[in-house]
Amino acid sequence: MKKNVLKNFGQKIRELRIKENLSQEALAERAFVHRTYIGMIERAEKNITLSNIEKLAKALNISISELFIGIEE
Repeated sequence: MKKNVLKNFGQKIRELRIKENLSQEALAERAFVHRTYIGMIERAEKNITLSNIEKLAKALNISISELFIGIEE
């Protein structure tokens, strides 16, 4: 069973990525992660590390805290 926090975080990443008009591959390139990793995060298949949260925030040009606005457990 997937945890709600992973689902909600993945959904937030997807929303921000689409808002920036980025493909999963483009976001992965900006964040210096593998392209399949973004999809796995968005589908709540990965429990993302703090290091990679920081990379995604930088790639999306937002603060780490902004990634968690509206995320509920």
